[in-house]
Amino acid sequence: MSVVVPAHNSARTLGACLDSVYAQTCRIHEVIVVDDGSTDRTAEVAQGYPCTLIRSDGNRGVSAARNAGIAAATGEILFFLDSDEALTPDSVASALEILGADPECGCVHGVIAPDPLFDDGPVEHYKVLHAYWWRARGAGEVETAFFAQAAVPRRVFDELGGFDERLRDSEDLEFSDRLAPHYRIVLTDRIVALHDEEHRLWPLLAETFRRALLLVPALVSARRGGRKNLTANSPASVAAAALLLAALPLAPWYPLLPVAGLLAFCAANTGLLRFVARHRGPGFVPFFTGVHLLTHAALLTGAALGALRMLGGAAAGRRRTPRETRDTAVHR
Repeated sequence: MSVVVPAHNSARTLGACLDSVYAQTCRIHEVIVVDDGSTDRTAEVAQGYPCTLIRSDGNRGVSAARNAGIAAATGEILFFLDSDEALTPDSVASALEILGADPECGCVHGVIAPDPLFDDGPVEHYKVLHAYWWRARGAGEVETAFFAQAAVPRRVFDELGGFDERLRDSEDLEFSDRLAPHYRIVLTDRIVALHDEEHRLWPLLAETFRRALLLVPALVSARRGGRKNLTANSPASVAAAALLLAALPLAPWYPLLPVAGLLAFCAANTGLLRFVARHRGPGFVPFFTGVHLLTHAALLTGAALGALRMLGGAAAGRRRTPRETRDTAVHR
């Protein structure tokens, strides 16, 4: 098992991440930290551990960092761990056991713990609670892989190639498109990582919006391939949020419409809100619900813009002559 840790300006969390790797209950063959153009003390922190440190010129993105780790690794299995996460002690052993029992499994990945790596406030608690909920509910054989904490046999990369270095977001979905037709993907709650999530509201919403720009193209690609991607929110939740947001401008004339929309949104998230109440107490539920609705607004806005861009690109492609299409392909 080679553990690959891509890191960019991760001095705050990298020590906790590496401590968790060296505290695993099974033997680790090697640990590789890829410093992706950090400007803080990331490299200095890594040098305090018996790991291999690779330093890249400039910030090339997580896909390039993972590919550099793959190229340097000598293990038969690669375990990818983001530098802002810390594993529970038996996570690597569980990954080895699952892969060893299923030769057709090309990736096993885990869940985010319901408590953060470092407690930075209520927004972060919202994020980890939601992340744990939707991933734990989806445990089993899936068609989407997430590589923040994931183990992959080397033969998979020998066959399919590495991560798409043009992508800084949704690289997981692109690799899943290539992986799922050939190998089984398993999501398990036996691999658990505490995550240092975003703790500020506006950056959280901005990240949600940015990731949602690629949501519709990803869903269309999965559907064409006959696959169903894992999603963080149910269609009922997204639809209820859309209805609620559409009803808000009508509130002066129809005040009950937003109330009905809010009730529908809460009903669509009943299981999630009950989980939040059990884990953090009933008093946290109103705050959680408000942030959850705001993230849905960012999601819907980003997805709508991404769909418009996709349609615009498709329309532009239809207007090209065959010669223009060939010339574009050559220049790419």
